[in-house]
Amino acid sequence: MSSEPPPPSQPPTHQSSAGLLDTQQARDRSPSPLRGNVVPSPLPTRRTRTFSATVRASQGPVYKGVCKCFCRSKGHGFITPADGGPDIFLHISDVEGEYVPMEGDEVTYKMCSIPPKNEKLQAVEVVITHLAPGTKHETWSGHVVSS
Repeated sequence: MSSEPPPPSQPPTHQSSAGLLDTQQARDRSPSPLRGNVVPSPLPTRRTRTFSATVRASQGPVYKGVCKCFCRSKGHGFITPADGGPDIFLHISDVEGEYVPMEGDEVTYKMCSIPPKNEKLQAVEVVITHLAPGTKHETWSGHVVSS
């Protein structure tokens, strides 16, 4: 009998997980219609916005625009400014009033910069001024109203 210690045990290797990592890195993403409108991460909400940013936004001018798109299930959308320029990000927590924004709704809003680089802007205190004609609008409680 020899007094040699047994060989050290090696942790089991999982070939399936190693292959999974390779496929995730090489995977192509499907094209998205909103690819040019990058949503910031984490989403800046009314709840996570700093008090000083909220005060600066509330003291700023009121802008007009048209809702380009809004997805209630995702909780965000974009506004096209009336004076032109890039689309403005809109979060569900910043919508005032009883109606869910729809494409074509005229809105008024104030603007706030999005951290951490403060390069992009976000619409805050968004109020729907005119509902898009000929569309069905939904209230936050789920009632559908024709306009």
